[in-house]
Amino acid sequence: MTASASERLYSVCDYYDAESLLTAAERGVLSRLRSFLDTEAKPLLAEYWERGAFPEQLTQPLIELDIMEPAELCAEGPARGLFNGFRIFELARTDASLATFYTAQAGLFRTAIRIGASAEQQALWMPKVVDFSLKGVFSLTEPDHGSDIAGGLATTAERVGDQWILNGAKRWIGGAESADVLAVFARDIADNQVKAFLVDRQAPGVTLSKIGGKTSLRMMQNADIELREVRVPEAMRLHGVNSFKDVATMLKAMRSDVAWIATGVQAGAFEAALAYVRGRDQFGRSLGSFQLVQEKLARMLGNLTASLSLVIRLTEQQSKGVYRDEDSALAKMWISLHMRETVALAREVAGGNGITLTCDVGRFHADAEAIYSYEGTHEINALIVGRALTGRSAFTH
Repeated sequence: MTASASERLYSVCDYYDAESLLTAAERGVLSRLRSFLDTEAKPLLAEYWERGAFPEQLTQPLIELDIMEPAELCAEGPARGLFNGFRIFELARTDASLATFYTAQAGLFRTAIRIGASAEQQALWMPKVVDFSLKGVFSLTEPDHGSDIAGGLATTAERVGDQWILNGAKRWIGGAESADVLAVFARDIADNQVKAFLVDRQAPGVTLSKIGGKTSLRMMQNADIELREVRVPEAMRLHGVNSFKDVATMLKAMRSDVAWIATGVQAGAFEAALAYVRGRDQFGRSLGSFQLVQEKLARMLGNLTASLSLVIRLTEQQSKGVYRDEDSALAKMWISLHMRETVALAREVAGGNGITLTCDVGRFHADAEAIYSYEGTHEINALIVGRALTGRSAFTH
């Protein structure tokens, strides 16, 4: 049964009532999350965004909300993919950095363990990932290798007895300074294949440096990581990662999370823009009564509705076990592109106030630029789709 507009969580930004696909229990968890975000997080966002700092006081309460595998949903099994998507959506419609911070653990690191760890390792580590007693980050990108990481990955690993010695550098690693371990991907000197390791953040030879001066995702703390003769036990190698194909399996699973973030950012920008034009008068009448403003709002809603429909269908397919590179690449590419238009239109209708932090659209507008590029640029994802369509790779070698 479809809830009335007054009872729905997303009565403004979910025009086709996609939330009706959720169960009452799932909506209850999301309502709990929204209450926390509205009362505890939103009042802090402008201040911490301007400072370029993460509001650490939110971390433990957010963990204690129990939203990764909520007890009330998991009595009969793991939380559904659709719930996981809407959890990301709810975080992102509040703030992109909050969504990126949470999915660094619930998405990237968890996926590394779920796909890359052996059954024995999963049994040991996965419960700790879910309750955050083992916090980790996904460390793949390097200073000189981003889009070309598949062939260009330069961090090396050399086995000596029952240990591995890692040398190299990583860049743009979000949440590294607060992690317990770094899931580091390195090229095995012996066979030239990519392996993965859980590296103690405080191990000798590990150096972290905060990346400053960012104009996007300013609250999210990204780090440069240097690895010099870092020793890692064989037991801390992810035994299911033996080539870049295994890494690619993780990436196609994680791109759907980014597509949900990009959709949630559109929702947040749209809601903020709509609230602004409803409350603003110009030329003696409501800004929302002008034809050109209404046309922009309609375009924003169209982008958002199409994005939500696309990412829901992608999630449904993945929940059935259908994971194709081109599916997640298409969603990330198309949704991120239209997110860019949506946040730009939101900033337009807010006029000059749209570039200030007193108007939320400015924050969404800036943060969208990082989301557009991470987890595969527009061009890389387009080439993945193009390769599937034509049977020919256009990637350069």
